[in-house]
Amino acid sequence: MDTPTPSAIQRLARPTSGHADRLALTVSRLREAAAAHGPRIVQATSLGAEDMVITDLIVRHALPIAVATLDTGALHAQTLSLVPRIESHYGIAVERRAAAPQAVISFVARHGERSMYDSVTQRKACCALRKLEPLARMLTGRSAWITGLRREQSAARAEVAPQERDEAGRIKFNPLAEWSEADVWHYIGTHGVPYNELHDAFYPSIGCAPCTRAVSAGEDARAGRWWWEQGGAQECGLHVQPQAGEPRRQEEVAA
Repeated sequence: MDTPTPSAIQRLARPTSGHADRLALTVSRLREAAAAHGPRIVQATSLGAEDMVITDLIVRHALPIAVATLDTGALHAQTLSLVPRIESHYGIAVERRAAAPQAVISFVARHGERSMYDSVTQRKACCALRKLEPLARMLTGRSAWITGLRREQSAARAEVAPQERDEAGRIKFNPLAEWSEADVWHYIGTHGVPYNELHDAFYPSIGCAPCTRAVSAGEDARAGRWWWEQGGAQECGLHVQPQAGEPRRQEEVAA
């Protein structure tokens, strides 16, 4: 008889020293963010494990923070199905910002459905169309946003601060900056937090379906993102600041 594959909780969750303190600090950060920005703050959730922890904390502590996500038009079915599960489980409405349909149709007509594999420039143009533009609409009129970034996720995120400013001057809160993967999954397992079932299939970092694969034992957690690209940070642009004095390239803000 085949041995069942252990779930992400079974594989990854474990209590770690200082977890209770990190949790208390995160709740304090979220409370302060909500108090400072009132109705003008939003959690921009990728629907990943970290973001599910933040959503749970927002609801658990009755914080007046909106929860919103991006529908790129290329997400896994498992990712899309998580949105109604969140709404049912927590009794909240999740805001959705979709990529502009006509812009997507035009882009695919010009470049094809698999242009992200042709070059880094084409891949970033696709990310800009499907992620950066709808994120800009999500953040319009808002003074702050919350992400699930953690320092442990990748070398590119090793210096992420609990609070920073994005290039538009908004406050960007990263309340889980110091958390470990074990912390995240210990919280999820302890509190019965819903999560994307792809995590059980060894997808630690989940983006669009064409650009995400499962990882093997020993691989970096983000090795399954844009795995065909060699070198450079494996990022879509949502959390990458241009160098000082360098404007964001045009292909990264419009298709």
